[in-house]
Amino acid sequence: MERLTQPEEEAMRGFWQLGGGFIKDVLELLPEPRPPYTTLASTVRNLERKGYLSSRKLGNTFRFVPSVTAEEYRRRFLGTFVGDYFRNSYKELVSFFAQEQKISPEELQDIIDMIENRKSRP
Repeated sequence: MERLTQPEEEAMRGFWQLGGGFIKDVLELLPEPRPPYTTLASTVRNLERKGYLSSRKLGNTFRFVPSVTAEEYRRRFLGTFVGDYFRNSYKELVSFFAQEQKISPEELQDIIDMIENRKSRP
């Protein structure tokens, strides 16, 4: 799975939010200043080429549907991110946020509780 550029990621967020749609639908969801329609259309074609979207011709236009879920992308992207910047260590990732004071002791405790609850399930 190729990593997405920022414009590609923004377009995919729109398609994920809509569950699929037309370029004009996604264009309306993008924040100002919106790219020109033709720029977004080019981005969408790149996403289709990369396997993130599939299309179906309806009349003289195309409807696009995500081929990859947001969760699948998030999981893959986060794994790559942790590998590239934190030597494949989620502990280093959490330590970084703790040192930068981007995570509170309460949030850390919530994470510990989630881990412990997962361990106790059969």
